[in-house]
Amino acid sequence: MLASWMGNPMHTLVLDPGFLPIKVISWRRALCLSFLDKVEVIASYEREVRTVSASYPTPSVVRLLHAARPGPQVVRFSRKNVYLRDNHRCQYCGVQYSDHELTLDHVVPRVDGGKTTWTNVVTACAACNRRKGGRTPEQAGLPLRTRPARPKWTPLTLAQRLPIHDVPEAWRAWLGAA
Repeated sequence: MLASWMGNPMHTLVLDPGFLPIKVISWRRALCLSFLDKVEVIASYEREVRTVSASYPTPSVVRLLHAARPGPQVVRFSRKNVYLRDNHRCQYCGVQYSDHELTLDHVVPRVDGGKTTWTNVVTACAACNRRKGGRTPEQAGLPLRTRPARPKWTPLTLAQRLPIHDVPEAWRAWLGAA
């Protein structure tokens, strides 16, 4: 959920009534909440949403007008989120790579019953992934640098893990990434 917005100004940062970041939602949901007077639009993207009779700015940052009971912050499993968790480093050789140079590797291979979960998938460069093949890291002689685990990010801590150009401009003041 959190990293899926990167490079795509189609998501909205939600602040609590005290202006602290609490989550990321779609701009459509933010616009609906605005129409229902549940949020105040703090900042908008340059892009407008047009209807037959009106045009509305696309919200980039909104603030809840009333306190809401916070739900659990669960980071969804995705390729991008695994890259962020592993800091774009191959978990076998330790070298940092760009997104297009990385692959995902199952620690316990799928042929041996390994599942695609936070605790069984790591980032790997193509060379290490080929070298490991369908074996466990121990069998291949490639020890893991860190043990894979589910991350515990929030919008506030996610900004600290991202390059500044990946954080939408309107969010930077609220996330401390300015």
